[in-house]
Amino acid sequence: MAHRSPRARRLLLAAAGLGLFAALAPQQPAANAATAERAPAAAEEPAVLVGAGDIGSCLSDGDEATAKLLDRIPGTVFTLGDNAYVAGTAEQFQKCYEPYWGRHKDRTRPVIGNHDMRTDEGEPYYEYFGDAAGEKGKGWYSYELGGWQVVVLNSSCDLVDCEEDSDQAEWLREELDSSDAKCTVAMWHHPLFTSGWKHGSDPRVKPFFQILYDHGVEVVLNGHNHHYERFAPQTPDGELDRDKGVRQFTVGTGGGGLNGFSDTIAANSRVRNADTFGVLKLALYPDSYTWKFVGQGGSTFTDLGGGTCH
Repeated sequence: MAHRSPRARRLLLAAAGLGLFAALAPQQPAANAATAERAPAAAEEPAVLVGAGDIGSCLSDGDEATAKLLDRIPGTVFTLGDNAYVAGTAEQFQKCYEPYWGRHKDRTRPVIGNHDMRTDEGEPYYEYFGDAAGEKGKGWYSYELGGWQVVVLNSSCDLVDCEEDSDQAEWLREELDSSDAKCTVAMWHHPLFTSGWKHGSDPRVKPFFQILYDHGVEVVLNGHNHHYERFAPQTPDGELDRDKGVRQFTVGTGGGGLNGFSDTIAANSRVRNADTFGVLKLALYPDSYTWKFVGQGGSTFTDLGGGTCH
């Protein structure tokens, strides 16, 4: 893929500024919508997770803008898949991901996406991220951060088995059963719930969501749709559950373009934005968490709030 030209960059930035990628549904005043969900103030210094999905494109300057946000936010960087467009080749990782997000590679724990798996079922992805990506050929792994358990899954279900009796699902149950962590965040690429017009909800990942719900997991992070959307805590069937529900965020705003929402907004969708590149910052406390969407320089959209662990 050719390098993006200065003219192409100017055109893309101008398009974003004019709102050509804006949501088809009305955007909500995120900070006000989240006020009632803020967690109690915590005295401890939190661990930080920060990142987004749908990132490295040589045809967009969005990844350059979001990498600048990472420059000033300490913590562990996560990706939510589709790290290097359009086919996850070794050349695209070097030319379209490495120049910007690549400078944070030493503190990055990635998620694999469907575009990353287009080349040799993700071989360049595993080669690029090395041990940080978990066992080669699987794409699922877990780690501990600030007393939290962080679970990473592979949702490219046309190439890996995502059924409830799959190796991946059995591994997930065992990881959660054996964990002593009070709080858990899980992440993968394809969302179970979405209001996006380009990619609909993916029911193939429902077994993951069910296992997480059954084990009292707090948060799920996804990408795939190139926008930001936050849901209220839900059951795997999409029913509001403020006591035990899992709160899902779609953060496909890492830089690889933006797309909007359908005319039908999903139940329990609380905040939506599709004209701002940015990253989600999670502050992880021993028994609670806060979130904040940090937009690209010059943007006005944000979303912040918090919750307590189950």
